Amino acid sequence: MGSEPDSFCVRIVDWFCCLNGGTLDCAVSFWLITLHFAINERGTWCDLLTDERALMPAGYYSQIVPGLLKADQLSVSRRAELDKFGTACRTQPELAGMVNTLFDRLFPRAKTTGTGQNLTELLAELGFDRLQHEQIRTDLKNGRIGLAQNRLPAATAIEDVRDEDVVSAADTYRQRGLTALRNGEAAVVTLAAGVGSRWTQGAGVVKALHPFCKLGGAHRSFLEVHLAKTRRAGKNIPHIVTTSHLTHRQIAAAGLPVILSPGRAVGLRLIPTERDLRFAWEEIAHQLLDEQKQKVRESLHAALIGWAHQAGEGNDYTDNLPQQCLHPVGHWFEIPNLLRNGVLAKLLADRPQLRWLMLHNIDTVGADLDAALLGSHIESGASLSFEVITRRIEDRGGGLARVNGRVRLVEGLAMPREEAEFALRYYNTLTTWIDLDKLLAAFELQRTDLGNEAKIAAGIRALAAKMPTYITLKDVKKRWGQGQEDVFPVAQFEKLWGDMTALPEVDCRFVVVPRLRGQQLKDIAQLDGWLRDGSAAYVESLCEW
Repeated sequence: MGSEPDSFCVRIVDWFCCLNGGTLDCAVSFWLITLHFAINERGTWCDLLTDERALMPAGYYSQIVPGLLKADQLSVSRRAELDKFGTACRTQPELAGMVNTLFDRLFPRAKTTGTGQNLTELLAELGFDRLQHEQIRTDLKNGRIGLAQNRLPAATAIEDVRDEDVVSAADTYRQRGLTALRNGEAAVVTLAAGVGSRWTQGAGVVKALHPFCKLGGAHRSFLEVHLAKTRRAGKNIPHIVTTSHLTHRQIAAAGLPVILSPGRAVGLRLIPTERDLRFAWEEIAHQLLDEQKQKVRESLHAALIGWAHQAGEGNDYTDNLPQQCLHPVGHWFEIPNLLRNGVLAKLLADRPQLRWLMLHNIDTVGADLDAALLGSHIESGASLSFEVITRRIEDRGGGLARVNGRVRLVEGLAMPREEAEFALRYYNTLTTWIDLDKLLAAFELQRTDLGNEAKIAAGIRALAAKMPTYITLKDVKKRWGQGQEDVFPVAQFEKLWGDMTALPEVDCRFVVVPRLRGQQLKDIAQLDGWLRDGSAAYVESLCEW
């Protein structure tokens, strides 16, 4: 039997090789599971336990006894079983610790550690803005923001853009862009603060460091690919990578030649309002369960609404581990973070000629410092140039539209009617070309103000107040120990970069780029199609390893 598992695994390897043209050296790594077999000579068997040995395993009693102790009446057989179990706990060494175990089950306690930071210290370290938080909390309590208020008013006219509302990528201004690159006038900002839970379907990873595909003869991470593109665009071009408290240490340890922009904005979760809970459970469509299951669901909802009332609607959620009380506040804050953490001030001190930034998401793998697009942005005189791609059916989450006559990007959360999104031709890639001085002017700042923390904070708060604030509900676990946990809904907010297009004082334009450049890799399931449609080859052609 010793050779049979090995031969079975060989057949698995052969099968994968056939799928990939005779080689296992494919772009998408497959996990091979080694199966070990053994023969059970006895088949299904059991032992008959009698007298004092006629007991279930200890784990069974740790689960069942707390419920029996709460029961009003017990059958004769149950009483006899508990009596025998009590006697065994006093006499059998393997059950000696059951008293402590049952006590913890009956009176659960939260786990505590003496080495972790408390919530107040962590908030101070991460740049928590108490003034902004109080304003958002007040707006939530007063009903100015909430799940229902995320959407634009039902009367809002949302139409597809006209042909003259967008421009196409062209080589007309390539020389102007090349000149700017040679003069050191441009830099790249890569958004990499997330932990990639959507990429891994829940598992927390640093997506920026995930070796997702084989390019240039080796498996490359997202950050390695973006650095290779920047290297090809020119020497000594600054490449800034935004991080958060969840990813900064790991990205810093990778030793890549990047400038790290640590997060200086974090949110504190809130107790949800009954208004938002009822909207989520009663106004949004849900599958109707059978009668008994539906009763259980409604009973749970009633209990959670009661908890929200008892804890205080709109109050800070602090009754948990510090990390469970914090939340990310949206990628709009990544540019303000550059102002707050001093990275932009230092960069401008070293490179006073810097004028243009290319901001892009970590999973927009085809985005690069294209000289033609940079030159086009410079010649347009716009504050921000947003890249868009033609929409496919899988592109969900808003798009480019005329909203009451104004051309802007609309987030999926803001769509008053779900079907309106399908009428939009263009989808937002988030890649943005930024005129640095005009962006600072939107914050009522100049380059000379970047050392003034008070003025920077005031400018950020002023512009943030004009931006839409989206409220979402998230489930958080509170673990009591001994395998027990509760799940509570909490409210959190976010502000999104695309909503800069809604501000009348910010001059925006929209450029249609090829899908190979603008396609985003949000899910591992997209990799197969990405490899087959030429996107991987296109990205490889942009890189210098």
